[in-house]
Amino acid sequence: MEYLFVALGGALGASARFGVTNLSFLSGLEFPFGTLLINVVGSFIIGIIAGIATRSSVLSRNLILFLKVGVCGGFTTFSSFSLEVFDLFAQQKYVSACLYMGASVIGCVIGVALGELMSRMLVGNN
Repeated sequence: MEYLFVALGGALGASARFGVTNLSFLSGLEFPFGTLLINVVGSFIIGIIAGIATRSSVLSRNLILFLKVGVCGGFTTFSSFSLEVFDLFAQQKYVSACLYMGASVIGCVIGVALGELMSRMLVGNN
């Protein structure tokens, strides 16, 4: 049943992401403002949800999964990353937090570059 809540939330989050990135005033710009907006808003929302979940029992486990993993995860996976970094800093695990940030950003950019290279090998340079 938990997977259903995550899946439903994910569908809503992904749809919201698609909607935000297609806003006319964000299209055609050189800087990816839509993605930046999504990442910042998603991180803010997951912070609210995590804060409420740790300070009260008002949210059920299924609602937390729906909102945090589903909606925020579908809207932006950057929000989960941001929450994990925040938690590491809150636990005073500064080295781990910095290593995680650096490894994530550098690793993901390298991953994109390698994926692009692989796509060229698979389908050519078009």
